Amino acid sequence: MKRKSQRRAGNIQHPTSDIQHPIPDIEGGAGDREVDSAWELRAGAGGARKFDLEERLLEFASAVTDLSEKLPNSRAGNHVAGQLLRSGTSPYPNHWEAEEAESRDDFIHKLKIGLKELRETRRWAHLIKRKAWASNDVTLAFVLAEADELVRIFFASIQTAKRNALAEKRPPPPPNRYPPATAS
Repeated sequence: MKRKSQRRAGNIQHPTSDIQHPIPDIEGGAGDREVDSAWELRAGAGGARKFDLEERLLEFASAVTDLSEKLPNSRAGNHVAGQLLRSGTSPYPNHWEAEEAESRDDFIHKLKIGLKELRETRRWAHLIKRKAWASNDVTLAFVLAEADELVRIFFASIQTAKRNALAEKRPPPPPNRYPPATAS
């Protein structure tokens, strides 16, 4: 079943890969409505969806790079472009660092860094939208939508890792001291 936002979104292909990006209908007045699902990676002719976080983060970093290049060559534009570039490309290598973590706590810490950077990127993208520096640009729409979805993914991964860590630290329940009752 398609989500409401997917039904109203059109498929736009980013020039750097085979990933299709549904975006809101900018011309049709979608305005500030958020896009719930940012993109799907098509695997072969079957059209099966593949969700590879590393590939998504690479594509996101690529789109952020493209967006930063479109900003105005002004003092403010250059500042925002630099901040966007730093925060938006950081989750990709941080994800790799998390995969190579030395412990569960290290894994959680590195995912938290990625989450922080994704949230910062989302803030910079909202500023770009407010300033209309990339109005009607599919890359900005993609960055906004994908940042939202990646924030959700990272947050859920952190919560799961924390729950698993807690479960491992809990002592096993004591053995039942009384034998089960038998029917007489």
